[in-house]
Amino acid sequence: MSRIVSFLPSATEIACALGLEDSLIGITHECDYPPHIKTKPVVVRNVLPIETMTQSQIDSAVAERMRQGLSLYQIDEELLRKLAPDLILTQNLCQVCAPSGNEVSQVLNALNPKPSVLWLTPRSIDEIFENIRDLGAATNTEEAAAALITDCKDRLNALKEKVAQASYRPRVFCMEWVDPVYASGHWVPELVKIAGGVDEIASEQGESVRVSWKQICDWDPEVLIIMPCGFNLPQTMKQIWSDFKNPEVDLRQLSAFQNQRIFAVDANSFFARPGPRVVEGAEILAHLIHPELFQDSSLSNNHEGIFKKVDADLLQGEMKTPDDYYLENGFMVFTGSYLTRRGYCCDSGCRHCPY
Repeated sequence: MSRIVSFLPSATEIACALGLEDSLIGITHECDYPPHIKTKPVVVRNVLPIETMTQSQIDSAVAERMRQGLSLYQIDEELLRKLAPDLILTQNLCQVCAPSGNEVSQVLNALNPKPSVLWLTPRSIDEIFENIRDLGAATNTEEAAAALITDCKDRLNALKEKVAQASYRPRVFCMEWVDPVYASGHWVPELVKIAGGVDEIASEQGESVRVSWKQICDWDPEVLIIMPCGFNLPQTMKQIWSDFKNPEVDLRQLSAFQNQRIFAVDANSFFARPGPRVVEGAEILAHLIHPELFQDSSLSNNHEGIFKKVDADLLQGEMKTPDDYYLENGFMVFTGSYLTRRGYCCDSGCRHCPY
């Protein structure tokens, strides 16, 4: 049986999907799926305290460390030596997502005997499937890998057939970072196409790129999907309320705002990680882009923690009494309705907090 250490969450998910959970002897601090995997020894941690930072602060700190040639991750080399893996799963796609390149080479020099390294560096859905196939070949789980790929492709083909019933493909913008704004890249634009949308600002199979609000306004998306890389849904909602603003642009001019079609999603689970769950990401996008085709689906009726509609009026600071708040002894008290639509807990002890 292989002794596997995973340096990235998507690799951990793929390994578990192939039945290799018992072979995983080390993971990263970000590996959280399947949930019980979090009991495994952690060999990789973030250097930056991103849990306490705004997106603008994260962007600046990452850029500065990259400029200085510093890593964003700390690898526990002593623990790694004790674990003595014979296979390390890592990537060389994004220095922000996991240890890569020179970092991994330096760690390998400290290990004896040296483990094999499987580089998982996909830029498209097909390359994600290739990674699954490669891991299957490296761990003698080829049949499980083939079955998983077939299931993923069958679901995507079924989704394409469903979306083909739509008479119109709306303009979509997937926002991969909020402050500053980044358009989506790699496999996400492909997911949008499969889901029946068009995102001409995105960079298919390319890196996520910074864009201006003018570009967004010129594109005038009819569906705006906010999916900051590495953020779950509550984290995304919190960032929206703190960072989703630009005094130079009246966001109300966007068709997505006028039509109340702004959504936040759990990007960390379904979009940022190149693993099997990107198929669910395509299904989520299809529900958001073409709700008329999925009115009776389970996802449309139960999507707590997966996606949430962003209340455009609240985002613009339009609050009304008694729906959003009421006054008590001269103090404003938020209602449960308001807090639910806001979409996250602020840890302020709000009386009607639903979280």
